Amino acid sequence: MPSHLIRETNYDAATRTLSVWLVTSENRYDYEDVPPETYEAFRRAFSKGRFFNAHIRNRFTYRIFKEE
Repeated sequence: MPSHLIRETNYDAATRTLSVWLVTSENRYDYEDVPPETYEAFRRAFSKGRFFNAHIRNRFTYRIFKEE
């Protein structure tokens, strides 16, 4: 299901980094040390935005990258 909050995601299992592009921003947010189980639950969630807000945002350290 499309999300009103999240435009795109990518998960690197080797580094456990979840990259998130929000609809409201041109930046990429890289969330560090996200367990594979959390990413899989995120992928399966009916509401990606709700899951993101409840289980990822403000729970994992992140870095912001400005998209060019």
